[in-house]
Amino acid sequence: MTQIRIHGRGGQGVVTAAELIAIAAFFDGQEAQAFPSFGVERTGAPIEAFARIDNKPIRTREHIYHPNILIIQDPTLLGTVDVTKGCDKNTKVIINSAKDITDLKINLPIKNIFVLDATAIALEEIGRNIVNTIILGALSRNTGIITLESLKKAIKQKFALKGEEIINKNIKAITKAYETNS
Repeated sequence: MTQIRIHGRGGQGVVTAAELIAIAAFFDGQEAQAFPSFGVERTGAPIEAFARIDNKPIRTREHIYHPNILIIQDPTLLGTVDVTKGCDKNTKVIINSAKDITDLKINLPIKNIFVLDATAIALEEIGRNIVNTIILGALSRNTGIITLESLKKAIKQKFALKGEEIINKNIKAITKAYETNS
């Protein structure tokens, strides 16, 4: 089972990112679940969301304490929240940051850390600083747990009521993230 923990702030689409991972996994023929962890937090407060993917039914419903993959949507959390709690030397980290990997304060092996300036892509392609879909392009590229094609289908399904323009912008953005991140 692959367990994914996503860190971000309220209003950044953290929960939607987890849902998109699960939907894409379903399109890839896997079992999946996604769920948030937050209380009365407000926009801007640190939150977490979780996703699990497996090739057999997933029975557990607890939080993810030892993720295989860690996604950090907001790099300002690095100095304020222990985002790496429960991670080990094999945990893969996908982080939104304009900084060089050596400048990030993450006490995990550099070979497992993938940095993408998702904010720049979001502003360029979507016109807003919402990085949740973009970071998933990097997730697909660097982990292979979901395919880019299934991620595109998940975006079409999840954003169907938001209209073609939003869908197309997000698909263009995730494709750019996928193609530029390695």
